[in-house]
Amino acid sequence: MLHIIQNDPEVPSGTLIEHLDIPYVVHHLYRDGRLPHAADISALIVLGGSMSANDDLGHPFLADLKKLIRGVAEAGVPYLGICLGGQLLAAAFEGKVVSDRWEELGNLKVSLTETGCRDLLFRDIPQAFRAFQWHHDSFDIPPGGVLLAYAMVCPHQAFRVGERAWGLQFHPEVTEEIIRTWSAWDSSPTVRAEELVAGFKAEEESYQATVRRLMRNFQMSIKLTPGADRTL
Repeated sequence: MLHIIQNDPEVPSGTLIEHLDIPYVVHHLYRDGRLPHAADISALIVLGGSMSANDDLGHPFLADLKKLIRGVAEAGVPYLGICLGGQLLAAAFEGKVVSDRWEELGNLKVSLTETGCRDLLFRDIPQAFRAFQWHHDSFDIPPGGVLLAYAMVCPHQAFRVGERAWGLQFHPEVTEEIIRTWSAWDSSPTVRAEELVAGFKAEEESYQATVRRLMRNFQMSIKLTPGADRTL
């Protein structure tokens, strides 16, 4: 079974689940902190959140979540971390997560490295593509990790640990509704939200193509994992 971890009530899975053709279950950690059992996981997606990957005291479930992520990745179980989920993957493997560094907001260009162009997760995705960004924290590539994508402001956009554990800094899952919700967190004038939404709408077709390919490729990684068919 594919398990999806939602850390924040206002950071949902968005369009990710629209492109799934396998069974999945969503866990709302912000409600009860309950994690799935590792033995039940054939694949794991961890979403973003307004908290820091380092905020174990404020959000006690994060410490156990990082342990779960590391265990899943070391076992070769497919993992995809989005924004905070990517930062948690880095932290789980001794990579630093730094606040107020390389901040990005809006519709920006992301480019694949040579390794990224050959990576399973980014198969059939252009070498340069547009992605929606909303982050104040950023991750260092952990020891043994491989950089897969970069951007002008934030050079660490995607990485892989092992063969099947990926961390992303950008948000492939966003919708107009999600962007408007996040914009309400900020005290800036409403026009800022309208500008972000306008930028999103201008790139929406491209965004949908990217998330569709990402999810297709991630599901392919599940199918290529020995024994995964027994738990789907």
